[in-house]
Amino acid sequence: MKILVSLNALLLLSMINVSAFAASKQEIDVYVDEALAEFRQHTSAGTQLAAQSRGMLVFPKVYKAGFAIGGEYGEGALRVGGQNVAYYSTAGASIGLQAGAQRKAQIILFMTDEALNKFRSSKGWEAGVDGSVAIATFGVGETIDTNTAQQPIIGFIFSNEGLMFNLSLEGSKFTPIVR
Repeated sequence: MKILVSLNALLLLSMINVSAFAASKQEIDVYVDEALAEFRQHTSAGTQLAAQSRGMLVFPKVYKAGFAIGGEYGEGALRVGGQNVAYYSTAGASIGLQAGAQRKAQIILFMTDEALNKFRSSKGWEAGVDGSVAIATFGVGETIDTNTAQQPIIGFIFSNEGLMFNLSLEGSKFTPIVR
């Protein structure tokens, strides 16, 4: 058991250290464009919501791994008016029933000016604490639940690869990348 805890601690430390090898703005821009193209292919309903949003936070590659104790890290951009206006990292840790690793893409839509402004004025914004994120699920005919579509912040998680079961943004912290 001690070995398992030690391995998980090393895993988390290695994920936190990923920020030392941060992608350049140009790399993030390319990955964001690719993620948005993939997003548009997956969902016309999500694309319509994105067009109505005041801003969107796009994390094209968020890596998550764990066994009982887990961690995740990714870098992305805040896009307002079709332009990337700021860069962010996301990180989180979790304890509980989990095993495996995955890579996912996340898009968070800010549907109101108030929600976007609150996010932009924070020095570190945590999902579920500083703002509730409604995770979009799709119904018949690729429609999004009406209640979800009316929320001020809507999250999409897609392009899952790997063997992890936990599609949540709760507890994820989003911090500006300062270069």
